[in-house]
Amino acid sequence: MAVFMDDQTETLLRLHIADPTTAEGGPLLSYDDLFALYRGADGSLPRTVAAALRTIAASEVLVSKKIRTQDLQTDGPAVAAELRALAREWDAKADALEGVGEGFIGYIPGPGTATGRYEGEEGRAWWG
Repeated sequence: MAVFMDDQTETLLRLHIADPTTAEGGPLLSYDDLFALYRGADGSLPRTVAAALRTIAASEVLVSKKIRTQDLQTDGPAVAAELRALAREWDAKADALEGVGEGFIGYIPGPGTATGRYEGEEGRAWWG
C-alpha cells in the first residue's frame, strides 16, 4: 500500500506531539522521521502519533536523564513515562477506530431459501 503524507497531515501530527517546525533549534522529529513512522503505521494518524511520542520518550530518557543542580532540575524518566502514557491513549484510540469496521457475523439468506432449498442442494423432482 502506497502511503503519502501531505503537509496538512504533517502539521496535524506535529500539533498532536507538540513538535512545531517553528521551535527554536528546529523540530525534534524531521519530516523524514515522521514520514517513516507514518509509513510504518500504514497511514494511521493515531498510531503515528503514538509511535512519535514513544520515539520522543526514548530520546528524553537517553538525553535528559535525571539532573539536579543548584536551582535547576530535570527529570527525563518522568517526562518519558508521561509521554508513554499518552502514547497508550493514542493506541487505544487507534484500536477503537480500527475495531469499528471489523468483524461482521450474521446470517444472510441466499437465493433459494424462499423455495425451501439451500445453496448447493440439488433440485429434485418427485413424479408420482
